[in-house]
Order: sequence, then structure tokens, then C-alpha cells
Amino acid sequence: MRLLGIDPGLQKTGWGVVESHGTRLIHVGNGIVKSTTKLSLAERLVELRDGLETVLKEYNPDSCAVEETFVNKNPTSTLKLGQARGIALLVPASHGLMVSEYTPNHVKKSVVGVGHAAKDQVDAMVQVLLPGVKINGSDAADALAVAICHAHNVHANRALGIR
Repeated sequence: MRLLGIDPGLQKTGWGVVESHGTRLIHVGNGIVKSTTKLSLAERLVELRDGLETVLKEYNPDSCAVEETFVNKNPTSTLKLGQARGIALLVPASHGLMVSEYTPNHVKKSVVGVGHAAKDQVDAMVQVLLPGVKINGSDAADALAVAICHAHNVHANRALGIR
């Protein structure tokens, strides 16, 4: 099963694709979709949509997961992040994919074993779980962690007979 993980952001949206063969994971691809800060919000959202469309067409995932975000101190930033997150949910759903959502703590606990793990611990475990992976930035690492978390949850749900 090919799984896409997305770490949404207005400036940078990370993406990571893994294949799950039972409990074995294989890295397929990762990267970042960037938006141009000088453009209007609407134009930036179009850039994110187009970038994610390209990823979906190139990697053809079977399922997708998006990291949930917490409220920031700045309400304007929170709203903009929410709109970018909406794009991250909409694009795979419009391709007929089931889209799961995981909190950052759930992702960290799934990948590292601790819900409040540091970013460098998550990055290190992504490299352990996907040997030889070349990660294209911290947002891509976060997205790979989301994909790994999703793979673990899909595998566990199948073992339990849950769809």
C-alpha cells in the first residue's frame, strides 16, 4: 500500500510517500511544496493545490494522512494555516482518497514512542525506519513521519479487522 503523508503549512507544505509491505516500510519520495510570499493568499493556496496535485499524479498513493495543527498565538497565522490545511485535505479527497488526520503527539508517539519527542528525535527515527532516505527538509521529514504513523495505524487496523 502506498501512503502519502502531508505536513501542511502556508509557506511550506511537506509531503512524504512510503510503501507499506506488512510491517516493512519503503521510502518512495519526499519534498516540499512552497508558496510565493509576495502573492495574495488566494494565489498562494492555488500554488499549494497545484503542487499537491503534481505529487498525487506522480506517486499515485492509495491513502493519505494529514497532520492536525494546534492553534498558534497569532490568530491571523492560525487562520492562514487552517486554509493551507484545507487544501491539504481537499486535494487528496478530490482524488477519491481516504484522508486520515493525526495530531502531532500521535505522530511522535507512533514514530518515536514518546508523544512529546523533540524534532531531532523524530528525524532520527524516520532515518532508522527508512534506511538510506535523503530527506528534503524538515517539513518533508515531518510529512514522512505522518506517512509512517499512518502506515502503522493502517496495519494495526487491518490486524484488528477495522477498515
